[in-house]
Amino acid sequence: MQDPDQRQEFTQPQHAAQAAPAAPAVRTAVIGGGVIGISWTALFLAHGHRVTVSDPRPGIDREVHEGLLRIAPAMAALGRPLEAYEHRLTFEPDVARAVTGADAVQENGPERLDLKRQLWATIEAHAPAHALFATSTSGIPATDIAGALEQPERLVVGHPFNPPHLVPLVEVVPGARTSPETVERAVAFYRSLGKQPQVLRKEVPGFVANRLQSALFQECVALVADGVVTAAELDAIVTSSIGLRWAVAGPFRTFHLGGGPGGLPHFLDHFGAGLEKRWDQLGRPRLDEQTVALLSEQAERDFGARPVAALEDERDAAQIRLMHTLRPAPPTPSA
Repeated sequence: MQDPDQRQEFTQPQHAAQAAPAAPAVRTAVIGGGVIGISWTALFLAHGHRVTVSDPRPGIDREVHEGLLRIAPAMAALGRPLEAYEHRLTFEPDVARAVTGADAVQENGPERLDLKRQLWATIEAHAPAHALFATSTSGIPATDIAGALEQPERLVVGHPFNPPHLVPLVEVVPGARTSPETVERAVAFYRSLGKQPQVLRKEVPGFVANRLQSALFQECVALVADGVVTAAELDAIVTSSIGLRWAVAGPFRTFHLGGGPGGLPHFLDHFGAGLEKRWDQLGRPRLDEQTVALLSEQAERDFGARPVAALEDERDAAQIRLMHTLRPAPPTPSA
C-alpha cells in the first residue's frame, strides 16, 4: 500500500511557474482493474482525469500499464491521445483510500451481488458526498446493489458496451430509489467523455444491448448447430447485411424505411405476419457439451490461426474507421 503522503504528493496537479491556474481535473476512482477497468481508465485519462485504480491483485499496476499501451493507438486514432498521463495515474489497493477525494467512482468488480454490496458500502462510507456513484455491472439491477447503501439515491448503473474506450454506448439505468439528479449527473458525466448515454425507463435483467445481443446469438448458435452455416459463414452474413444496416439505422428505423412512404405501419401490414410466424420457428439451442465443442472447433479452425491480439487490433482499426465515417459532418458556416 502506498504511503498516504506519497500518494497525496504524486496526485497533485503540476503547473508551470508563471502559468495561470488551471481548472482542477476530475478525480475518478476506477474500482477493478480488469479488461473493463483498464478501458475506462484509458478513456478517463485521455480526457484529463486524475485516475486512481483500486484492485488488490499483485502486479495490477503492470497489467494496467500494459493494457494502456495496447489501447493507446486506438485513442490516438480517435483524437484523444494518451500522452503524459503518468503523473495522473495512481494505484491504491485499499478501496476506502482509493475513493477518498473522488469526484466519480466507476466500479467494475466481479458480477457477484454480495461482493458489489460490500464494495459499495465501503465506497459510500469513504467517498465525498458529491461523488457520482456508477457501477459497470452487465446485469445486476442498481436496486439490488443499492440495498447496501444508506443513500441508495446516489447509485446508478453506467453499463458500457465493451470496450468502453471505443464503443460510444453507455446504458444509464436508475434503480427504484435512484434520484433524478443522479441520473442527470451521470448522463452529463458520460457525455463529457464523448460517450452516448441512453437512459433506460425500466430495470430489466441484462439491460437492452446485451438482451439484443443474446437474442441474436441464440439464433446464431441454432443455425450453426443445425448445420445451416458455419460460424465464419454466419459472421460473413451478418457483417455484409444487417451489421451494415444497423450501423446507420436501427431495426425500427430500417423497417420504417422498408415500408416506403407508408413507413412502419405499411411494412408491418405487409410483412408482419411473416415476421411473427418466424418468431415461432426460431431455434432454441442449448450450450451443452456437444454444441460447445462444435462452436469451439469451428472458432479454432476459422479464427485460431492468428493471435487474439492481432484480431483485436484489426477489429478496433475497422471499428474506428467506421466511427469516423459515421461521425456527423460539422455544420456549414453561414455566409
